[in-house]
Amino acid sequence: MENKEKNGEIKENQVVKKKLDWSGSLIVAALAGAFGSSFLYGYNLSVVNAPTVYIKKFYNATWERRYSSSIDEGTLTLLWSITVSIFSIGGLVGAIIVTPIVKFFGRKYTLMLNNIFAVIAALLMGFSSLAGSFEMLILGRIIMGIDAGVSLSALPMYLSEISPKEIRGSLGQVTAIFICIGVFTGQVLGLPEIFGKESLWPYLFGVIIVPSVIQVVILPFLPESPRYLLLERHDIHRAEKAFRTFLGKADVSYEVEEVLAESQIHRNVQIASILQLLRNRSVRWQIITVVITMGCYQLCGLNAIWYYTNSIFSASGINHDTIPYVTLSTGATETLAAVFSGLVIERLGRRPLLIGGFGLMVVFFAVLTTSLTLQYHVSWLPFLSIACILAIIASFCIGPGGIPFVLTGEFFEQSQRPAAFMIAGTVNWLCNFTVGLLFPFIQSGLRTYCFLVFAVICLTGATYLFFVLPETKNKTLHEISQAFAKRNKVTLEVQEMDQYSAERKSSAEQESNFSPTKDNGEAECRIV
Repeated sequence: MENKEKNGEIKENQVVKKKLDWSGSLIVAALAGAFGSSFLYGYNLSVVNAPTVYIKKFYNATWERRYSSSIDEGTLTLLWSITVSIFSIGGLVGAIIVTPIVKFFGRKYTLMLNNIFAVIAALLMGFSSLAGSFEMLILGRIIMGIDAGVSLSALPMYLSEISPKEIRGSLGQVTAIFICIGVFTGQVLGLPEIFGKESLWPYLFGVIIVPSVIQVVILPFLPESPRYLLLERHDIHRAEKAFRTFLGKADVSYEVEEVLAESQIHRNVQIASILQLLRNRSVRWQIITVVITMGCYQLCGLNAIWYYTNSIFSASGINHDTIPYVTLSTGATETLAAVFSGLVIERLGRRPLLIGGFGLMVVFFAVLTTSLTLQYHVSWLPFLSIACILAIIASFCIGPGGIPFVLTGEFFEQSQRPAAFMIAGTVNWLCNFTVGLLFPFIQSGLRTYCFLVFAVICLTGATYLFFVLPETKNKTLHEISQAFAKRNKVTLEVQEMDQYSAERKSSAEQESNFSPTKDNGEAECRIV
């Protein structure tokens, strides 16, 4: 009877805790952070689709005015390819510079300062037509890419550190949801009835300034990441205040103790460099998993669909005037699938959604290839092609579309997280650039069989994840590390000693600021 009463009390406490998990501040932080960050990434993926014809016309007119001759087709194609793909180069730069920025300014202020890039990019691209300079548009795209590169690392980092582990996956999916909403918004605003006209296309790029301003207005009223404050700034008072704000409760001693327990031998956290992280054998398979997952996230073919939606629908036999409206279905499908994933991720877990998503994409890519090959022989096959594209998008968004960002935040401790996100971001943007640059050539060479390349990549990713990826749902960093310990061929004790040794080495030059003490055989550093 006593055990039943205790179990009843535990269940009641869990119900109360779950009610407290989603506080107003937590929701506002997630929405404001994502609206000025991942939303803009998604928006800039799709916004170049609708005005393609008008931008090329602008390039040609500018060239004629300068050189008194029309631009040749090869040069125009090159300029347009640079305009599209240079966004990824900017993203790579942003991913590389994000580590020192989040270390010095923190997660929240990095997101806020990052809006400087977005505002500059919006002004350059918005006024490029008026100034008669296509260079302004290209420069704006690369600066916007830097903004995206920083935000796609800083935002998941911020969300993973402010959320309780019980809803860490759902809150992490906000990044993916707003990417999809951004893609859909770019498609809607690109309709001929709105900004999809020759005289109005610069406004498509100028409106980028709106989400940035909204984020700058809201974020100052929200706290910094409590983990960052506690483990990197050693400010327990502000950390407790941040926990109380985000969790919506007065007593946060358990949360503070839990964070300190997870980083028991890292009281004075020194940020690990990329080289130190790569040399750390205790996180070897975590790094490999992040690299493969993030690589498959970009190479699975979704960006090819986002960048070249119009040409894919044209190949499917859709009338040119109807394409902008049919394209809306892709954005709507992405958004609904991402929301669905956010609702079920804490019930089903990361592993089945990732593996299942990649697996379904393999099936639908195979069907799409068949339908595109035979579409001129059977009248209804173009509609099957559209259905397959929507199914591929849905399969992507229920798992592979957002979970890689969640896993990167879950696999690594506080001191390793910035370097881990830099590695993930670098892989992300390099693969993004590769797809944007090579897909037209793959499509030209393989024609209807081009999507089989992506099917093979999805199958490879699903197979790897099936054998390697442990479930991380509701697990602490210690439990996730235990799941990888056997594969890394280290015991948890050795793993901790490896991390401690790496930390001592990285902070050797600061030893004068700390006094080492020993307590029951455990090495510990305290600030003097």
